[in-house]
Amino acid sequence: MANRLTISNAGKVCHPSSSGMSDVAMLLLFLLAALPAFGWGCAGHQTVALVALSQLNPRADAKVHELLQGQPLPAIHRFCGATTLDVFADVATWADDEREVKPRTGEWHFLDIPLEASRESLATFCEPTIGCVTQAISTQLDILRPGRGTRQEQANALMFIVHFLGDLHQPLHDTTNNDRGANCIPVTLFGQKPKLIDAASEGYSPNLHGVWDTELPMRVGKIGDKSRDSDVRKFSAELTSEFASEITTWQHGPVDLNQWAWDSHELAVTIAYGKLPTPVQTEKPQSVKTCADDNSVGNRMKALNEDLEDPYLGAVTPVIRQQLAKAGTRLSMILNQLWP
Repeated sequence: MANRLTISNAGKVCHPSSSGMSDVAMLLLFLLAALPAFGWGCAGHQTVALVALSQLNPRADAKVHELLQGQPLPAIHRFCGATTLDVFADVATWADDEREVKPRTGEWHFLDIPLEASRESLATFCEPTIGCVTQAISTQLDILRPGRGTRQEQANALMFIVHFLGDLHQPLHDTTNNDRGANCIPVTLFGQKPKLIDAASEGYSPNLHGVWDTELPMRVGKIGDKSRDSDVRKFSAELTSEFASEITTWQHGPVDLNQWAWDSHELAVTIAYGKLPTPVQTEKPQSVKTCADDNSVGNRMKALNEDLEDPYLGAVTPVIRQQLAKAGTRLSMILNQLWP
C-alpha cells in the first residue's frame, strides 16, 4: 500500500459557500501536493474529538488531559493552525503533521480494501511489516497500557489514537479501486472544476477523496474558516444530541476494529462511490503508486466528468454525520475501557 499523497486542498479550511479558486489557493494546492491526505480534515477530526470528550468518564478525562499537558511533543509545524478548542481536539490533527517528521507513519492512516473485496479476505489487506489503520490503533493502544512506554510515548500514542479513530470512520480511508482511496477521481464540486496539479502523477484537485476529507464535512456541519472553532463546537453538540439514542447502543457494542473498517468500506461502496452521478467501473486490483498507474487511472476517471451538486450532498450528508458521531463515540469507548 503506497503512502497516499494529497492532490487536493484536503486539510485547508475553506468556507462552505466559497466558489472558484484564487491565485493564493492555487499556490497552496501546489504546496500541498507533497502532503498526505487528511482523513476528515481539520474540522472533521476536531469534531470527532469533541464528541468523544463529552462521553469520557471522569478518570479517562483526567488521564488524557494529564498526558496531553504541554503537548504536542515534539514541537512540529501545525498545518491546521492555532485553535481555542480543548487540547484533546487540538491534538486530533497531530498525526497528520507527524507524517512530515516520520513519513513511514503515513501508511497507518488507511486500509486499502478493494472495491469488490469480501469480508473474509479483510485480514489480507494489511501488510504487517508496513502497517494500516487497524494495526496502528492496536499497536498504540498497547503503548497506552499501564507500565508500557514513557510518558512522551504514551502521549504520542494517545494523539495517534484520537486521529486514527477518525480516519477509520472516513469511508474512503477503508477502500480503493486502484485510485488511492478515490484520490484519483477528479470531481467538479459545486461548479469548481478539477485542475491538473501534477502532470506526471495525473493528480487533480478537487478529487473525491479530498472533498470527503474536508469540503463535504464542512458543508454538512456549516463550518466556516473564520468561525471554525465555534462552528465545530456547535456541530459536535448537534451530533451528540442527534444521535443520543444510537450512541447508547454503540457504547454497548464490542470494540471490533476490523468490523468497523468493513462497515466504513461498505459505506464507501454504496454511498461515496455508489451515489456518484456517473458509475465507476470496478478495476482489477493492482498496486498503484500514482494516478498515472493502472493505464492512467487518473485521466480515465477524469473523463467521467463527475459533477457533485446538491443530489450528491443530500445522499452523503446522513452518512457523514453518522460516521463522525460513531468515531467520537467509539474513541470514548476505547479510552473509557482503558481507564475505567
